[in-house]
Parts: sequence; structure tokens; C-alpha cells
Amino acid sequence: MELNLFPTKGNLILAKNTLRLSKQGYELLDKKRNILIREMMALIDKTKELQASIDSTFAEAYSALRHTNVSMGLNRVRRIAQAIPVEESVHLRFRSVMGVELPIVTSDPIKVQPRYGFTQSDSSLDEAYMKFTKVKELTLVLAEVETSVYRLATNIAKTQKRANSLKNVTIPRYERIVKDIQDVLDEKEREEFTRLKVIKRKQEREKSQPTGGMEERTPGISEEAPELDAGRKDSGEERR
Repeated sequence: MELNLFPTKGNLILAKNTLRLSKQGYELLDKKRNILIREMMALIDKTKELQASIDSTFAEAYSALRHTNVSMGLNRVRRIAQAIPVEESVHLRFRSVMGVELPIVTSDPIKVQPRYGFTQSDSSLDEAYMKFTKVKELTLVLAEVETSVYRLATNIAKTQKRANSLKNVTIPRYERIVKDIQDVLDEKEREEFTRLKVIKRKQEREKSQPTGGMEERTPGISEEAPELDAGRKDSGEERR
């Protein structure tokens, strides 16, 4: 039993309430962990497909870029790249899964519209532009999925740690406290019951003793009565 916890009914009620809440908390954490694991496994499968697709797309895009650098020259390609405006069509929102904020990355519809003149470029640059536009779309999806997987994995680890703490530390501790307090209170109840039985027997014995004493004294009175009568008769005869 805890050193500072007295075995009273009030503490027993508090310990039982804490134990019940701990078990409910463990059940909720276990459900949360299972839901997060299912969500993460679905995203992991999606990540594998995206990773394979984006690897091949990146390889094709960089191959087209190398061909463009050779055909047009590195300086010309660099000047054209510097003229491309900064991308501002990406939007970020969040969705909640069991209290975990997962990102949703979206972008405005991408219009395939070259930002360079056709007189200073060739078809290899057009091909590289198309490939990197596809890379950008896949990168947005991959960033959303990988960030979601990372956040889910982090929260699964935290949830697992809390659930293990409740299961292996808190719940056994309060089960032991409830058992110890209940044993002490039961022992006190048995002692009180025994004490009351002893008191009751003593009271019954005391009630029965006065009645028995009267019965014992009554025959003595009846035995002395004839002697008094005989004395009275003798005194009467002497008077005569």
C-alpha cells in the first residue's frame, strides 16, 4: 500500500475511480494507436507507388535537361530558368486524424504555358519543361504523404509509450492499492463484527444473572417462614 494513503472508504472510492479512468484511457489510446497505424500503412503503400513513379520521372526530366544543356548551351538555359516566376499556386490545409494534424497540399491547375520565346529554344527545352512540370505535381503529392507518415509515426510512438505506461505501471499500481485497502477494510469489518458479538453475549449474560439470583433467594425465604411461625406459637403459649 502507498505510504501516504490511509485505508479508508473514501480513498478506496478514489482509487477505484482512478483505476476505472486508467482502464478507459488505455482502451482509448489502444484504439487511437490502431487507427493511426491503419492510416499510416495506407499512406506507406501510397508512398511506395509515388516514389517509384517520381524516381522514373526525375530520371527522365534530368536526362531531358542534360540534352537541352548540350543542344542550347548552359548559359542560355540558365538565363531562361532565371526568367521563370516563383511558384505561388501551392496551398496548404490540414485534416485531423485522432488529434493528429495531417497536411493536405494542393495547387491551382497547372497550365502548360512556356515562359520563353521559341526563337531562342528548341524542342529539347520543351520536353524538359513538360517533364519537370510533372515532377512538380508528383513532388507536391509526395511531400504531403511523407509528412503525414512522419507525423503519424511520431504520434504512434507517443501513444504507444503512454499506453504502455498505463498498462504496465498505472493500472497494476492502482489494482494493488484497491486490493490492499479492500483487504484492510474487510479485516476491520471482521474485527468489528467479532467485537459486537462479544458485547452482545456479555449483555445477554448480564441480563440473565439477576433473574437467577431471585430464584435462589426465594427458597431461603420459604424455609425461614415455618421457624417464624413456630416462634410466634411459642410466645402465644407462654402468654397463656
